[in-house]
Order: sequence, then structure tokens, then C-alpha cells
Amino acid sequence: MDVRHLVPWGRTKGAPAVPGMDEGGPFLNLHREINRLFEDAFRGFDLPSRRFGWPTTWPRVDVADDGKEVKVIAELPGMDENDVTVTLRDGVLTLRGEKKAENEGRDYSERWYGQFQRAFTLGPDIDPDKVAATFKNGVLTVTVEKKPEAQRAEKRIPING
Repeated sequence: MDVRHLVPWGRTKGAPAVPGMDEGGPFLNLHREINRLFEDAFRGFDLPSRRFGWPTTWPRVDVADDGKEVKVIAELPGMDENDVTVTLRDGVLTLRGEKKAENEGRDYSERWYGQFQRAFTLGPDIDPDKVAATFKNGVLTVTVEKKPEAQRAEKRIPING
């Protein structure tokens, strides 16, 4: 008995895996819309949920602390510096913005549009007067220097066995 024809996903080229699930089929479109609905609903919660192996939090960021300063680098493709607001309050750096929709004549889109907000606790050691932000080629870089006394305040603690 040949069981290959019983497998629901396609093994033959050119044929849809499941009837009605071809590129323009209504079931695939419904599936995509339900996935998008859940992604949009849970986007702001910073949950560790993943789809296709990638975190769903947007924008993607790198945070680096070298002891003298903290750098937060955020990828914001398709945006410019006027679309983003950066604030620092009580040691919390907040990135806010909105990516405007460009749906001219499109019937289907997988690109994300809407408002976003990410907050990062940088701690009490940062100097709120020494903050700089640059935006180049869709990448936002925020650099916050640490207070000089915080840079010298490191103390090695002995570990007892």
C-alpha cells in the first residue's frame, strides 16, 4: 500500500497540499487572518510567545552595557526619526512610535503597521543629562552614559564555600 497519498501535506510539485489551501484559497486566507489577529492582540504584552522561532515583540532591539554607558539599538525599517519618540524617566527608557499603513491597492499584506511601545529599565546608575539618540537607515541608537560614581562603585565580593 502506498501511504504517500494519505499524507495531508503536499509531496507533489504543483498541487496544493490540502484542497482549498492553495495560495488564494479561502481556508489559507482565514488561517492567516486568525494568526494575525492573535499576534496583534498579544503584541504589547511582551510574552515569550514565538511564531516561526522568532519573538513577536517589535521593534527588535539590542541592549549593551559596557560599564561606562548603556546602548539600546532598535531596528525600525520603513520609519524615520519623526515617527519615533524617545523618553527617559526615573531610569526607564521608553521608545514609542507609529508605523503608518501604506495599503494603496493591496488586497493582501503581511507587513505590520500600527503603534508600538517598548520600555527598558536602565537602573539608577545612569546620568539623565547625558543621553544621545541617532537615527540612520532605519536603525535607532540611544546611548545613555552612567554616572562617574557608578562606574567606580564596583566592588568584588568574596564567595564563601
